Amino acid sequence: MIDPYLLAFLLIVLIGSVTVYIYYLKEKNEQLESINRGFCPKCHKKSMELTDQRSSGCSGPKIVSFECTSCGYTNSFAVESGGSCGSGGCR
Repeated sequence: MIDPYLLAFLLIVLIGSVTVYIYYLKEKNEQLESINRGFCPKCHKKSMELTDQRSSGCSGPKIVSFECTSCGYTNSFAVESGGSCGSGGCR
């Protein structure tokens, strides 16, 4: 039989981990929204540039990297590519 204190501890750790991950995703989403408007999330200047863009094919997400030319802030995001692969298509 599992000790009730151990079970309570594991439940607290699980809830804490999920809460921290949700907060991380919320912050990441806010940063991406700021970058999509053209502003750096760190220095708030309109100086963001797309530095790298990679795709794993038709069905996978696209990895995009941005850098601020003013303060040097860099970050990468996985975004849905959307649409089709164009001519040739995916099989």
